[in-house]
Amino acid sequence: MLPNPLLEKCRTGQPALGGWLSIPTPVTAEAMASCGLDYVVVDRQHGPVGFADTVGMLAAVTGRGPTPVVRTPENTPAAISTALDAGAMAVIVPLVNSAAEAAAAVASCRYPPDGHRSYGPSRVGPVEGADYFERANRDVLCIPMVETRAALDDLDNILSVPGVDAVYVGPSDLAISLGLPLGDETQGLWDALDAIVEGCRRHGVVPGIQATPSLVRDRWERGFQMITVISDLSGLRTLLSRSAAEARRLVSGEDAEPERGESIY
Repeated sequence: MLPNPLLEKCRTGQPALGGWLSIPTPVTAEAMASCGLDYVVVDRQHGPVGFADTVGMLAAVTGRGPTPVVRTPENTPAAISTALDAGAMAVIVPLVNSAAEAAAAVASCRYPPDGHRSYGPSRVGPVEGADYFERANRDVLCIPMVETRAALDDLDNILSVPGVDAVYVGPSDLAISLGLPLGDETQGLWDALDAIVEGCRRHGVVPGIQATPSLVRDRWERGFQMITVISDLSGLRTLLSRSAAEARRLVSGEDAEPERGESIY
């Protein structure tokens, strides 16, 4: 049995901080898993990460501390079971808009009699140990996404579904669905986030959200417990842009000090 900090922190009410992987390489996954985070998510919904990439990326994360998580491409038994069999100890399931869809996600995560997950833990069984089957229904986290107006309208019913361990907010899709400006921090978005957190408190479900380093304090103070704080692609773009701008200032003759504590590797 490997450490599962996301599970432990969800159960104890502590903050769980995570990273997001969109670049299909184990090298980046290994680097992200070495940063002291509680969980690392391999994103299969958006971007170029395929299933073969996912297996290698999960292998790079496993045993380095963080809980390995996959955001599945869709809410189907095949998408969920293959992610779990490959080594994910939690799945984030996109576009869950109703209690029925949440129940379907849960059923795909659980072995009978709690669900209909087929037995075949090809990679996760040997990695997690001989007792994996006995504890999988308890230890594997099912995390539907709440990211649409429809999901907000059915929020209490979604949160009432047995086996929903957490819900995860995609702020961009939520803002789009609500007719709000993309990327803006507006009262309309805040009201929706607060409603989700309050619903989670009523039902004993962990609230999670995609964030950036600058938004972590706000999200934590609003009551979110599971917070993704960095992504490989946006972090790389930020560092590259900053470094290129610094180099441009230096060659143009401007008086600028080089930034410290960053590596080109």
